[in-house]
Amino acid sequence: MATYVLIPGAASSPWYWHLLEAELRGRGQDVVAVDLPCDDDSAGLAEYADTVVDAIGDRTGLILVAHSFGGFTAPLVCDRAPVDLLVMLQAQIPAPGEAPGQWWANTGYERARREQDERDGRDPGDETALFYHDTPPELAAEAEKHTRTQSATPFVKPWPLAAWPDVPTKFLLSRDDRFFPAEYMRRIVRERLGMTPDELPGDHCPMLGHPTELADHLEAYRTGT
Repeated sequence: MATYVLIPGAASSPWYWHLLEAELRGRGQDVVAVDLPCDDDSAGLAEYADTVVDAIGDRTGLILVAHSFGGFTAPLVCDRAPVDLLVMLQAQIPAPGEAPGQWWANTGYERARREQDERDGRDPGDETALFYHDTPPELAAEAEKHTRTQSATPFVKPWPLAAWPDVPTKFLLSRDDRFFPAEYMRRIVRERLGMTPDELPGDHCPMLGHPTELADHLEAYRTGT
């Protein structure tokens, strides 16, 4: 039995993982959906990593799944726990010494988002259309109730690792995401991880819109099929 450790993005709670958690448990796997202290101004990336390590406890067979801003935390955990596989799910990929707050300008995010918004013809104020356009409407409405305050603290200090951890890594890209456009993310994955990402359908939160397909990908990674 594997243990899937699910690390959320910014301003998110374990609720976002509930459909994927059910899928993975139904396939006989253990799941830990981590509750990060995102609304605590005293907590930075070090405290986020502490929270993940504490949630793991003495579990083994670890597969870390990091979503969005969780990409800054997951590699730190790899230095402290016996992680078998790291899966970056539409996640931000940090560079050594780069503060999370610098990531946006360093990767050319503003231009990529502006071009995506123009292609979509999206109202810039419509966050549902930005994050959840491929999520069932009832789930999108529920997701908004579970959005939390995100402290700025973890965005300030440089990412502390000197290099990517020596752990097998996969990148799973959500090809319909409007928040992190697909072509932009493909480039970042090539530049920072030196790989071509795998892809699945969905918006920024494929764990809500496509939990079965996401579980299929994760289980294929686990079994090497």
